[in-house]
Amino acid sequence: MVAPEEVLAFWLDECTPADWYKSDPALDAKIRERFGETWQQAADGALSLWLTYASGTLAYIILTDQFPRNMFRDSGQAFETDGIALAAAKMAIDRKWDLKIDEPARQFFYLPLMHAENLCDQDRAVRLIHTRMPEHGANNVDHACAHRAVIRDFGRFPYRNNALGRKTTPAEQAFLDAGGYGAAIRAQQEAAK
Repeated sequence: MVAPEEVLAFWLDECTPADWYKSDPALDAKIRERFGETWQQAADGALSLWLTYASGTLAYIILTDQFPRNMFRDSGQAFETDGIALAAAKMAIDRKWDLKIDEPARQFFYLPLMHAENLCDQDRAVRLIHTRMPEHGANNVDHACAHRAVIRDFGRFPYRNNALGRKTTPAEQAFLDAGGYGAAIRAQQEAAK
């Protein structure tokens, strides 16, 4: 079985921050090969011991929130463990375990909130990144605000519709045609100037 430390060593040491948010088929394949079985264990309800300390919870969140977005890119399975990642993040934040992890790795405690299709979680993500990431928060705040704006406008992320088999509304299609999330982040960055 993969240990939490292996997840952290891979994501935080072997990979660079530039790797965290780019689409790279080779990286996606490497994550599937190294962590696919462990992700499935978490999806099946195992790995609860990871949730008993800060760094273990961070590894669990990366495994259940970040890795599926790579392993199952463009499919509904990419979002399958969002709920358990969100629950783990909220528990850790309530215990202030996020503050035991240095930036920039701390951001991974807040991403399940940013990925949630719920405005209260979006508001909390913006607030936490703003207040608990003094060194690396500026760029993350822009992204958190852009995510929140999409949820405020649509109640969900329209760019997930195809993967999740959801019908796209005309307003959502207009948003996607105008650049989708890329346009949302550019608008946020302009507003922040």
